[in-house]
Amino acid sequence: MEGIEGHAGRFTVTLREHPRFVDINKCIACGVCAEKCPRKVEDAFNEGLNKRKAAYVQYPQAVPLKYAIDADHCIYFEKGKCRACEKFCPAGAIDFNQNERIFTIEVGSVVLALGARHLDPSAIEEYGYSTFPNVITGMQMERILSATGPYQGRLVRPSDGQPPKKIAWIQCVGSRSTGATAHEYCSGVCCMYAIKEAVIAKEHAGRDLDAAIFFMDMRTHGKEFERYYRRAESELGVRFIRSRVHSVESSAPGSDSLKVRYADDTGAEAEEIFDLVVLSNGLETSNEVRELADRLGVAVDENGFVKTACLSPLETSRKGIFVCGSVANPADIPQAVMEASAASSAAARLLAKARGSQVREKEYPAEKPIDPAEIRVGVFVCHCGINISSVVDVTEVRDYAKTLPGVVYSTDNLFSCSQDTQQTIRDAVTEHRLNRVVVAACTPRTHEPLFQETIREAGLNPYLLEFANIRDQDAWVHQGCPEEATVKAKDLVRMAVSKVTFSEPVERLQITMHKSALVVGGGVAGMTAALGLAEQGFPVHLIERNGNLGGNARNIRATWKGEDVRSYVEELSKRVIAHPDINVLLNARIESVSGFVGNFLSRVRKGGRSEEISHGVAIISSGGGFYKPEEYLYGQHERVTCWHELEDLFEKEPERLQRAEAVVLIQCVGSRDEDRPYCSRLCCTASLQQAVTLKTRKPDLEVYVLYRDLRSYGLREELYRKARELGVIFFRYTPENKPAVSAYEGTRGKLNVTVQDHVLNIPISLDVDYVNLFSAILPQTDNDLPHLFKVPTNTDGFFLEAHAKLRPVDFSTEGVFVCGLAHYPKPIEESIAQAEAASSRAAGLLARGTIEVEPVVSVIDQERCVGCGFCEASCPFGAVKLVAVAGKGFRAENIPALCKGCGICAAGCPQKAIDIYHFRDNQILASVQAGGETTREAKASSRPSPAARVTFVSGYLMRRDCMYHVGHTWIERMKGGRLRIGVDDFAGKILGPVDRLNLPPRGEVLRQDRKGWSFLRASRRAPFLSPVTGKVFDINLDAVSHPENVLKDPYGDGWLLVVEPKGSEAELKHLLYGEAGFRWMEEENRKLLELLGPEYERLAASGGGAVEDVFGIRPEIGWETLVKTFLRTEV
Repeated sequence: MEGIEGHAGRFTVTLREHPRFVDINKCIACGVCAEKCPRKVEDAFNEGLNKRKAAYVQYPQAVPLKYAIDADHCIYFEKGKCRACEKFCPAGAIDFNQNERIFTIEVGSVVLALGARHLDPSAIEEYGYSTFPNVITGMQMERILSATGPYQGRLVRPSDGQPPKKIAWIQCVGSRSTGATAHEYCSGVCCMYAIKEAVIAKEHAGRDLDAAIFFMDMRTHGKEFERYYRRAESELGVRFIRSRVHSVESSAPGSDSLKVRYADDTGAEAEEIFDLVVLSNGLETSNEVRELADRLGVAVDENGFVKTACLSPLETSRKGIFVCGSVANPADIPQAVMEASAASSAAARLLAKARGSQVREKEYPAEKPIDPAEIRVGVFVCHCGINISSVVDVTEVRDYAKTLPGVVYSTDNLFSCSQDTQQTIRDAVTEHRLNRVVVAACTPRTHEPLFQETIREAGLNPYLLEFANIRDQDAWVHQGCPEEATVKAKDLVRMAVSKVTFSEPVERLQITMHKSALVVGGGVAGMTAALGLAEQGFPVHLIERNGNLGGNARNIRATWKGEDVRSYVEELSKRVIAHPDINVLLNARIESVSGFVGNFLSRVRKGGRSEEISHGVAIISSGGGFYKPEEYLYGQHERVTCWHELEDLFEKEPERLQRAEAVVLIQCVGSRDEDRPYCSRLCCTASLQQAVTLKTRKPDLEVYVLYRDLRSYGLREELYRKARELGVIFFRYTPENKPAVSAYEGTRGKLNVTVQDHVLNIPISLDVDYVNLFSAILPQTDNDLPHLFKVPTNTDGFFLEAHAKLRPVDFSTEGVFVCGLAHYPKPIEESIAQAEAASSRAAGLLARGTIEVEPVVSVIDQERCVGCGFCEASCPFGAVKLVAVAGKGFRAENIPALCKGCGICAAGCPQKAIDIYHFRDNQILASVQAGGETTREAKASSRPSPAARVTFVSGYLMRRDCMYHVGHTWIERMKGGRLRIGVDDFAGKILGPVDRLNLPPRGEVLRQDRKGWSFLRASRRAPFLSPVTGKVFDINLDAVSHPENVLKDPYGDGWLLVVEPKGSEAELKHLLYGEAGFRWMEEENRKLLELLGPEYERLAASGGGAVEDVFGIRPEIGWETLVKTFLRTEV
């Protein structure tokens, strides 16, 4: 980008396009040019750890995946000869005549998403980077651990290619430091990427790897970050050493190992030997960013980051130019992705009038007709770098897939989601006439839409695709047993192939979009989201349960940059109330929500009346609250305050501040503990801000900050530095040695605070005038929003987004979005940005006339339905209703747009009248049956031979290794303590062929000697007693579908249940085993012969076999008599 002219809404941008010397329309990314190129240069993508050619692709998953010629290193551009790439390119794509191109484009707005670069630690001599080969940067460690990295994902050290046994990570390299080569700010991302690398390194190398992280403050302030930190330390054994590293040296002359010298948190010096040292180097902007900002007329700060304000975090100093990601402030991936959506919202306001003027609808080829009789399956097995292939033998799985019925093509790919593999799939569909596709890769939760789109572009219905998740459900959970994982991968592929053979084309549903939005919560986030939509022309209903707008922000005086928040909130409230497209309802609550994306209907109560509001999307910005401490004398002493209460007190009574001599601020009150194991993110900045304010207003006031980790992340580190310069004193405490607060004079006098000094290791006693507590931020707990909108929350009670990195403001429920404290604690600037992001995502739906929704919904056979209403009562989404049908009474009817395809209705329907598209019974049963094939083979090979286990007693088959209950059920102990249960051969023969099995659902608790399940023959019911007390863990779906197996193979395919025993071991003593069981069976046979009469007794005496279908042969005995006599139950 060379320059820009014009104004917001009408810019003329000048761009410079550098030649790649490859025609991207001809390049087929075959790699021949790189193969033949003789020039090798350092590979920047792999951080210089290996070489690449002058003909190269920047990284394996580049879009577009096209090669380029590096003119700075190409022999032809240096010496005028070579051109080997041109000679061998099979597509004729090399074009050395390409020239630089300068051109202009007309745009309405500009978004700067330039990112940041990692600081080069070479100039920090004490750490030995570029001196010792085994001192590497954090990004180099990322590349080493990557499957596309220099060592194909093998964890080895650069010097000798040997696996390290001890690795050290050194934090804050180039960050939180002074000097010409370092920066005073915190880079924000380094702590988490170091923990992540340590965890992954242990996964690669095994738990025996010694991983140690040297840090000053552990800044795991993001959502779920604290849990990840705790897990790394307590479960995975990563060592965390609070320290400051002095230097890295060679451990001995001629050795590649390294000595790390450091001072621990008591000031004591120590040293330790490591095989590999990773420098967690921070982020910085480049000179190119500064130069571009200058050309664009955009201001930058002293660190080179683009200047923004807390209350307008996306706006630069030039109107119409917006910013997102690390170009404005060090940001991690969730924050950067969220800000990108936010910046698009800010930009879209300028473009609202031109919306849709340049849209072109994507065209797809006509769907190929599918002949159900001709099954042609293609299987694509993914290495996922080494995520899968480091555990599973991918080539073996690929070859196995070729042997499966219906499979006509099978291949494997390094990354199945890459652009080139997508083309491979499209080509294979055409070349091999595939009419179904199986992808054995990662999770369909994130990647299924991509592959559905790919096969749709090849002419297949997107629902002729099946996923086998051999990463999450196999490779990631079976890293220690690769042979078994490979077998399981084959099982998963076989199941997927079996299921996809029954797949059928399904048409997506078109829904008309109601072009208005509902925003729940009138704080800063809610108001920002409402304005973000209204200023794009969409009507908004803003619901606030209190009597005024502003929420928690009304308690904030200023941002950490000093901006007046209260004035901002007042102005924002006025803009919202005055906007013609925003309908504000104060003192209002939502009573009910029905409908679906595009067509929601919410009932809102305001005062004594209710009104219904139709809307296409919803944004939840319901805010949060504060933990009211029960510790540190809060609520018992007037001088112990919380958050803004101290400043409110000093504002109301200024003389209190003037008389005060000392104040203590305590952080992490109710946060990062067992009850709330998360960081509240705001508290450190707020306490620093308050400390600076107090010292500025009264310089001789002693201010003490008691903290666990000082988390002034990003540019907020400036506050920490300023507080120290002003004389604020910091004491660190641990959960084991929390501060103690006591009162001298009742509830109004001075206070004493005792805290353990971590350096001197002695208690310090402080006499102070006030103690202010920074307590945990809590989710709203007094609302029904999760239930009303059918959206999830995490274990802490905050709303759970669909994906932390890919969809940080979306819910899994389509058309519903989240922002602000309802999502997770965050400062006001992040709430504003997230609100803009939510409005951007919502506007993307509202801008459409119609939308497509997933057709994986229930389908009801009204001929089989009897109108019992179970489906209507059990559906959590209100997607099934009973309707009157002429001549038939009431029948179930589904509402496809509401249905989420969960299958609860189908599972519970007693008439089997409900199916789920794409998950029909025949598909599920085919998959389950395929999954059981090798399972049974494995069981058979690991058990004694049938002759050793089976015997006949009075003509009936019995198992020597099973226990028996007098109600004619057998029990087999399984590995792990569970019990497999079935009915014995005797029961099957007396009842004869049954029509249906009524088995208890998974999770139901059975009681010994009480009715547990029943068989049905015609209209006759035979209840069975449960032989044990326990919870049903599994049921045999195959037997449910094929009840004849109970008679044919009672101890094999005819088993019924797997139960987790809950009773005492004494229960099992009531069962019959071995010879006792055989004698019991002989007695049961004697009773039966008495019922059958003399003719059958003579048959038994002459050696005849057991009678098949006793009831069918002698119905006069009576069904009730057989059940009562032998099953010990009543019909």
